Amino acid sequence: MQELHDAEPVDAKRIERELSLMWRRSGSASMDLLLTRGQDALEAGEIDTAIGHFSALVDHAPDFAEGWHRRATAFYRQQEYGLAVADLGRTLTLNPDHFAALFGLAVILETLDQEEEAFGAYSRVLEVYPTHERAQEAVDRLRRTATGTSL
Repeated sequence: MQELHDAEPVDAKRIERELSLMWRRSGSASMDLLLTRGQDALEAGEIDTAIGHFSALVDHAPDFAEGWHRRATAFYRQQEYGLAVADLGRTLTLNPDHFAALFGLAVILETLDQEEEAFGAYSRVLEVYPTHERAQEAVDRLRRTATGTSL
C-alpha cells in the first residue's frame, strides 16, 4: 500500500488496477466463480440474483473481503444502506486499506447527510490513496460544511 500512497497519479491508476485484480482472487476457483457470477448479475441489473451469489460467497468464504465489498455494492444499489454499511464494515475489518470500500462507505454517509463522518471516510481514502480524484473532490466539497473551514 505504500507504493500506492507514494505513486504519481498515472502510476497510482496502474497500482489501483493491480490491487483490484489481486483483491478479486479468493484462492478458490469456485469462490471466484461466485464472485464473477454475482458481478455479472450486478452489471445486468439483476440485483437480487447478485445478492444471492455474493451471499453464498460470504457464507462459504467469510474471510474473503471482496465478497463482502461486492455484496455491499449490491445492497447500496437496492438502497439498503444499513446492510451495505455492515458489509463495508466487514470488508474493512478484513482489509483496512480497501480504499474502494472506504470510498463506498463515504458515499453512503454523504447520502445519509452525515457529512462529518463522510468527510472523515473520504479523508481516510486519501490517506491510503492520495491521488484518488473523486475522494479529493468530495473532501474539497465537504470541507466547509464538515469542518467549518474553507481550506
